[in-house]
Amino acid sequence: MIESLLVANRGEIARRVIKTAKRLGVRTIAVYSEADAGLPFVAEADEALCIGAPQSYRNADAILAAAKSTGAQAIHPGYGFLSENADFARAVEAHGLIWVGPPAAAIAAMGDKINARNLMAEAGVPVAPGTHDPAATVEEAVEAATTIGYPVMVKAASGGGGMGMAVATDDSGLRTEYDKVRAFAERMFGDGSVLIERYFPRVRHVEVQILGLADGRVVALSERECSVQRRNQKLVEEAPSPAVDAALRERFRAAAIKAGEAVGYRNAGTVECLLDPATGEFFFLEMNTRLQVEHPITELIHGLDLVEEQLRIASGLAPTFQEITTNGHAIELRINAEDPKRFLPGPGKVATWVEPTGEGVRVDSGYAEGTTVTPFYDSLMAKLIVFGADRPDAIAKARAAVAGFEIAGPKNNLPFFAELLENEEFLSGDYDTGIISRMR
Repeated sequence: MIESLLVANRGEIARRVIKTAKRLGVRTIAVYSEADAGLPFVAEADEALCIGAPQSYRNADAILAAAKSTGAQAIHPGYGFLSENADFARAVEAHGLIWVGPPAAAIAAMGDKINARNLMAEAGVPVAPGTHDPAATVEEAVEAATTIGYPVMVKAASGGGGMGMAVATDDSGLRTEYDKVRAFAERMFGDGSVLIERYFPRVRHVEVQILGLADGRVVALSERECSVQRRNQKLVEEAPSPAVDAALRERFRAAAIKAGEAVGYRNAGTVECLLDPATGEFFFLEMNTRLQVEHPITELIHGLDLVEEQLRIASGLAPTFQEITTNGHAIELRINAEDPKRFLPGPGKVATWVEPTGEGVRVDSGYAEGTTVTPFYDSLMAKLIVFGADRPDAIAKARAAVAGFEIAGPKNNLPFFAELLENEEFLSGDYDTGIISRMR
């Protein structure tokens, strides 16, 4: 097992990785920005080093220098920031460190959505109708949309996290959205490449957790339902999906394994798909080459610690499991510092922070009473995760946990979750990515 680990991230995911690493006897090193000096993850690591301004989590040189000065053996990137940066993964290994993530080649292959689509199609993974090459001009985009058929999704080829996406229903709208997405992609990702795909007005977002093991095998765990979204970004996830039966689950898992094998995947990753509930057809959306925010629900239904599995794979060790078993139902609610109606960020100092407790209740938090949610980062404050014998039991526990979670200071979206957990469409399990728009 790795002996020392630098966590190149912050907040709740840094705490999450540190917790497992310490349980395994691994020395933990945190890096933090000046804005995060008072957060819990800094105090919980065995050693912590300030690397500068709020933007420092994207500073590869600063992180590598911190690893060298602290004698770290490995780096875990968490999610976001540099976690899906192939150049950073290469640099980590070039410095003689262990990268707790997939090979740089796999990150690069999946980081370009057009390349990823083409690779998946060649591997026999279903992909939605769309462009095989970037639409270099708006005229090419219009020509592609005419072939695919409206409505279409206009997507940044190097985008992620729900960013750089827009829907067009006709030529005029496509011309407008193409220019917007291209400009956004150049500004945010340094790559203005745009792809055009079929847009499904009613669709579910279902993903499969995979693990590329140290012995070269790729295994697929159960699926997660991620259709409760605002602005294409997830707010609620549950596992297993209420839309997936045993036969469809096997099809999902087989496709996910093909996807991982096609790029020689190692470590934890997620194959994201769109599911057409009317036909039962699903299509590859993208592969996230890192640990997902929503990984705890998979942990609970399988009885696994995915961070431990990541560390074992990076150490060249066998997994903790010989076969994969599934039990119960889990739901994760992303507790954000944001307005519960319009979902606009609302940072501030945390005056009250009381986490719910009880059987089947887990909170992965990045903040505590007296800390401050600053405007420099994603608004995620904590993940409220519940586990029940079945979906109704999990929903009942989620209701109680939301009612028992006390936060004062920053705005928060707990009232939205209280509303969602009484919503008939959500309770039925027959919902899609438009559920929030119908609630509003």
